[in-house]
Amino acid sequence: MATTVRIKRPAAGHRDPRGTQDRILAAALAEFSAEGFAGARVARIARRARVNKRMLYHYFGNKEDLFREIFDRKLQERAGWVTTAPADLGDSLSYWFEMACEDSDWIRLIQWEALAAGQEPVVRERERRESLTRALADLRERQGQGLLPEDLDVGHLFLAIMGLLAYPLAFPQMTRMVTGRGPEDPEFRKQRAEFLRRFAATLHARRPETAEVRP
Repeated sequence: MATTVRIKRPAAGHRDPRGTQDRILAAALAEFSAEGFAGARVARIARRARVNKRMLYHYFGNKEDLFREIFDRKLQERAGWVTTAPADLGDSLSYWFEMACEDSDWIRLIQWEALAAGQEPVVRERERRESLTRALADLRERQGQGLLPEDLDVGHLFLAIMGLLAYPLAFPQMTRMVTGRGPEDPEFRKQRAEFLRRFAATLHARRPETAEVRP
């Protein structure tokens, strides 16, 4: 009688560990952005990622470790946003807005964090401060090149830019009521990108000596 040799196949998650980890992180980001950290459940993350909880714990430890890993990945991702952006501010704003449109889960996660943390320290605060310091340095360099008015405080300028990019995405109901279109509408995104270019051109054309001084 012929002997049947059975080959034990590796578990699905072990055939592509990088792909499995990416699926877990994507599922975790979706879960955390929908429910916040406190409301997120590891079981739902595992189902979204099509893995068992043991596999999730194997790669990322507990829920807190998984949450920190998301922030680590996002910090690395956003480090490239500054270095790969065009030199022209208008093109940069349009580029950053396009990137933000593809990352709405992250924006919702930051909103949850703001509600939960208030004025308390946040996850990976030191690393995030370092990332923000690099972004501010980029704006100062643009000021030195004459691309931005030098009399504008760079910190408030950065916050203004973040508001221009994120507010329509963070508050879609306001966007819809004001423009008649939601932030996911391609026509709105096209109009917004054009507005950002025009806004940047107006900002660049402004000169300190022509600015109106108010008491």
